[in-house]
Amino acid sequence: MNLLLAPMEGLLDATLRDVLTRTGGIDRCVSEFVRVTDTLLPERAFFRVVPELHNGGFTRAGVPVRVQLLGSDPVCLADNAARLAGISPHGVDLNFGCPAKCVNQSRGGAVLLDEPALIHSIVSAVRQAVPAHVVVSAKMRLGFNDDSVAESCALAIAEAGANELVIHARTKAHGYRPPAYWDRIAEVKSALMAHPAMKVVANGEIFSVADAARCREVTGCDDLMIGRGMVTNPGLALAIKAQGAVSWSQIVPLLGLFWAHVVERVERRHRSGRLKQWLNYLRDHYPEAQSAFDDLRLTNDVSHIEAWLLTHGAISVLPGNDWAHAQAGKAPQPAELALAC
Repeated sequence: MNLLLAPMEGLLDATLRDVLTRTGGIDRCVSEFVRVTDTLLPERAFFRVVPELHNGGFTRAGVPVRVQLLGSDPVCLADNAARLAGISPHGVDLNFGCPAKCVNQSRGGAVLLDEPALIHSIVSAVRQAVPAHVVVSAKMRLGFNDDSVAESCALAIAEAGANELVIHARTKAHGYRPPAYWDRIAEVKSALMAHPAMKVVANGEIFSVADAARCREVTGCDDLMIGRGMVTNPGLALAIKAQGAVSWSQIVPLLGLFWAHVVERVERRHRSGRLKQWLNYLRDHYPEAQSAFDDLRLTNDVSHIEAWLLTHGAISVLPGNDWAHAQAGKAPQPAELALAC
């Protein structure tokens, strides 16, 4: 079983990818999307969204990151995929699942699920534009307003030569409301029997070990992609693989690492929001996170937050020159976390 870490625009980005992959259990990440419109992007555009490309496409914990492209122009996507293939060793992913209104209004993401022929053209153009050894994958939802063309979209992706398909078990209209329709993933997977070489990965509403087991049973998929469940419980991937758990005492230094990345990458006035955003998810699994959220939810004062992190042992000194880089080096690595479980 492979566990993939999902992208979540505005939340699960390079900052949180680095933190979560250090806890162990994740086999591969997919980046948040790089938007492609009508131009050939410079290489720096890919590095900006996926700084792991400076590290051979790996997080600091050694987990590979596949870069995702979003757009609707087959030729332009193919040109950008060819450029990306030269700097990203772990393949190219295509986004047919983003439900955001602003993205869909620009003819990107899940809105393309109403156009299986265009999806086929996009995947085919990208497949032909990159070397044969470069993996081309895609992520889709079950549909836009309904799931009536889910099989058609999946077949279009498979027939165009994709190597892997992640299916989020909801339509755009469903948003993120439970339940996830895992049975429809099973039906779509069955429709792809003529394409056994294309791997299907199930995604959606996996928040526990029991959810993961049930999802695999219902969908028939060996591999899973997890997103919000991992943000809420950074030990979820380890637990699914029966390799342990991650306690709150192990989360605390990860909060310090997360803050170090935020200091490095985020404007001062937005920093407190990023930490509170993650604490808001963590409190669903850790009672201690509720207390932390209550302590910090009314403040946007960076100095106050850093004093709190220092008092609670998340950081050992207050930020200064090169502090963020040093803090990242002190953060626990997966082996250390596993031994502590």
